[in-house]
Amino acid sequence: MNAEPLVMHEPGIEWKLPPRGRVGMCGLIAAEAAIFTIFVVAYLFYIGKSVTGPTPWEVLHVPIFFTICLLSSSITIHSAVKALSSGNARGFALRWILTIALGAAFLAGTAGEWRHLIYDEGLTIGTNLFGTTYYSLVGLHAFHVTVGLIALATVSVFSLLGHVREEHAEPVGVLSLYWHFVDAVWVVVFMVVYVIGR
Repeated sequence: MNAEPLVMHEPGIEWKLPPRGRVGMCGLIAAEAAIFTIFVVAYLFYIGKSVTGPTPWEVLHVPIFFTICLLSSSITIHSAVKALSSGNARGFALRWILTIALGAAFLAGTAGEWRHLIYDEGLTIGTNLFGTTYYSLVGLHAFHVTVGLIALATVSVFSLLGHVREEHAEPVGVLSLYWHFVDAVWVVVFMVVYVIGR
């Protein structure tokens, strides 16, 4: 005699599928994390193996200010999403624009560093193994910051036109996950390039 399995349900608890956007973003982040892992491992593998200069400790300057800008943008974007969730569209718009400004400052800092390395130090992507792995890893991150800024700017335009309201808090929160990922990756890149690699 086959007995059906007994399934216990707690009263008042309903299981719901997570939002598709959030699942999709988590999948994207997992894939991007795998790509960054490859670049980080390559950078670590080739540390100190360049036969010609310049070397990291000769030319790299730790970008503390621009790192603070980027990491602070995680706070402002989180605050922006909370403001929108509570119906404060104006507060959301201001915090969102501040997030964009902090991200843009970080990107400008990266561009300034690259200009210094290329024109003052003579380090290009083809100079040596350090140049190749440095520009590949930091460039990959800068590309992701750029994509994030374009997405944030698009939302900001809609917000300024009055098209972003409380009911949009979930998709905006999904986008913020990408920005938090970009910030978290920078912590790893910073440690590898400017702490371990020097």
